[in-house]
Amino acid sequence: MMKMLKNKLLGYVAALRYYRIVIDKQIRKYIREKRFANYVMEERLDTRLADVLELMQARIMSRSTYHGIKTLKSPIDFWVYQEIIFEKRPEVIVEIGTYQGGSTLALAHLLDQLGHGRVISIDVRHDLVAEIARRHPRITLITGDACEVYPLVKQSIGNEKNVLIIEDSAHLFDITLNILRTYSPLIPPGGYFIVEDSICHHGIKSGPNPGPYEAIEEFLAGNHDFVSDRSQESFPITWSPKGYLLRK
Repeated sequence: MMKMLKNKLLGYVAALRYYRIVIDKQIRKYIREKRFANYVMEERLDTRLADVLELMQARIMSRSTYHGIKTLKSPIDFWVYQEIIFEKRPEVIVEIGTYQGGSTLALAHLLDQLGHGRVISIDVRHDLVAEIARRHPRITLITGDACEVYPLVKQSIGNEKNVLIIEDSAHLFDITLNILRTYSPLIPPGGYFIVEDSICHHGIKSGPNPGPYEAIEEFLAGNHDFVSDRSQESFPITWSPKGYLLRK
């Protein structure tokens, strides 16, 4: 039974990665059709926010990198991450969804500057992870389904209590909700569980539907220890609407 579930999950992940490629092509086509390929902000101040979000998504998906590593991450949200990390000083950051390790390395570099903390990054495969991320002393890679390897993650955390979690896996409703329910006990009072890409169908037109946004709402409806801290969305563009979950 577990093998069947694992194979099903691996199928979901493969489908999602294929889906990302297809969506990337569709977004680039969208940009060409809208004649926004050479978008210049000050000449297009009347552009709809919905179109701006699609343009930003296209940029993230097609050529966003960190230290040369492809990194599918909103730079606006990552700025918020460093503010939270500086304030909360987590002992452990659990990143669920490694991909090529760009954001994993960026988190480790933030912790380097603080001289404190480490990153545990989880994914069903790590063969794409850049060598510079693999060998960083603050990074530990754990391979497997996030919920299945939870006991191993908990063991790796040990007695450290100040944990920050960033969920960036398959973005499917059931998977996101299961991860929220499984990993939320690790978050201390005053700590954050960040769920990425709740922008799917709540800002951009791509991604699973229902997806992370709906999983967040379902989780919060059944867990009153957490609230959505919307003060962290004050830029106000975010790829994680309602996704900055603060434990009371």
